[in-house]
Amino acid sequence: MKAALNGIRVLDLTRVLAGPWCSQNLADLGADVIKVERPGAGDDTRAWGPPFLKDREGRDTADAAYYLAANRNKRSIEIDLASAAGQQAVRELARLSDVVLENYKVGQLRKYGLDYASLAAVNPRLVYCSVTGFGQTGPWAHRAGYDFIIQGLGGLMSITGEADERPGGGPQKVGVAVSDLMTGMYATQAVLAALLHRERTGEGQYIDVALLDVQVAMLANMNTNFLVSGQPPRRWGNAHPNIVPYQAFRAADQWIVVAVGNDDQYRRFCELAGRPELHRDERFARNSNRVRNRETLVPLIAELIGRRPAGWWLEALERAGVPCGPINDLRQVFDNEQVRARGLRVDVEREDAGPVPLVGSPLKMSATPPSYRLPPPRLGEHTAQVLRELLGYDDAAIAAVRGG
Repeated sequence: MKAALNGIRVLDLTRVLAGPWCSQNLADLGADVIKVERPGAGDDTRAWGPPFLKDREGRDTADAAYYLAANRNKRSIEIDLASAAGQQAVRELARLSDVVLENYKVGQLRKYGLDYASLAAVNPRLVYCSVTGFGQTGPWAHRAGYDFIIQGLGGLMSITGEADERPGGGPQKVGVAVSDLMTGMYATQAVLAALLHRERTGEGQYIDVALLDVQVAMLANMNTNFLVSGQPPRRWGNAHPNIVPYQAFRAADQWIVVAVGNDDQYRRFCELAGRPELHRDERFARNSNRVRNRETLVPLIAELIGRRPAGWWLEALERAGVPCGPINDLRQVFDNEQVRARGLRVDVEREDAGPVPLVGSPLKMSATPPSYRLPPPRLGEHTAQVLRELLGYDDAAIAAVRGG
C-alpha cells in the first residue's frame, strides 16, 4: 500500500519530545523525515537513561529507551548549525523539503538565516512549524518551556492529585510528559492541515505551536466548568467532578476502576452488589444527587467493593454492562490480549542491536496505514547518504557541514 505522506519530505530540527513526537507521527504515515542533530551529541534524549538499548552482545548502546520512543522511521544527519557550511546545507535541504519543524528559542534561528522568512524566500511552498514553550508572541515568548513547568503553570496540576485534606493530598504531575505529547499531536494536525491548504492553493505557511497554549486548551470540560461557574475546579484524585461513582476502588486484593456513566448503570451496579435500596434512595437515584451526596455514598460503595476480589467484580460488572477495568502496570498492559490483538508492540530491526521493541501507532487505516520502515537511527547514521543523495556533497563538504 502507498503511504498517505509518501513523497513528503520533513526537515526536522527538533529535539526531546514535543517536536520529535510530531515528526514521528508524520514519518509513520510515510514522510521522509531527516532528523538534524548536533555533531557528537545529538538529541538530548539519547543520553536520558538508563535504561539504554542493548547491542547484540548485551552492552548498552549510546541510545536511551527514552530516545527510542519518538524517533523511528527517521534518518539522522549531523550538522553544525553554528557554521556557515551547516547553515547553507540546511537552506539547501529546506529548498527540497515540504515541511520544516523546529523547537529553538524564539529568534535563535533568525541569527542563522534559518527562520521562516529566510527559508520561505527560497521555498514559498514550505510549511514551517515552530514549537516553543510559550509561543512566538507575548511577554513570555523568550522563556524556555519544560513539560513539568507547563503542567503546573497551565492548570493541569491544580486538578491532578488527591485533595489537600486527604492523605497524600497535593498537586501531582501526570506520569508522562503529556504537555509535550499533546503539543506534538496538535503540531501534527496543524502540519497536515497546512499541507492540505498547500495542495489546494500552492501556498506554504507558518505554524506557531506553544506548550502553554496546548496545555490550557486540553483541559477541555475543566475549562468550561470554570468559565461557566466562575469556580476553579479542585483536585479529586481518582474521582470525577461530575459523575459518581466514577473512580478507583480497592477490591479485596487489588485496585479497580468503576465508571458508572448513567443512572441505569448505577441501578445495575446496586442490584449486583446486593444493595438495590441504594438506587431507590432519593439522595442517590440521579447522578446530580449522587454528585451532591458523594461523601455519603462513596464510602458505602467502597465498603461493598472491598468485600470481594477484583476478578469477581470485573467479570460480574462486565456481564452486567457496568463499565469497569483493572489498574494495570505496563507488564500487564503488554500481556493483555486486547493490546496484543491490536498490534501495539512492534519490533524494528537495527543493525547494531537486533529487534528494537517499540510501541506502534494507534492509527488503523484501511488504505494508507502507518508503517515501520526504519528503527530509531544512530547519531549521524545517514549524514553521508542524505547529503550525497539530495545535495551531491563530496567528502570534504560533508566534513565541513559536520564542523570537521
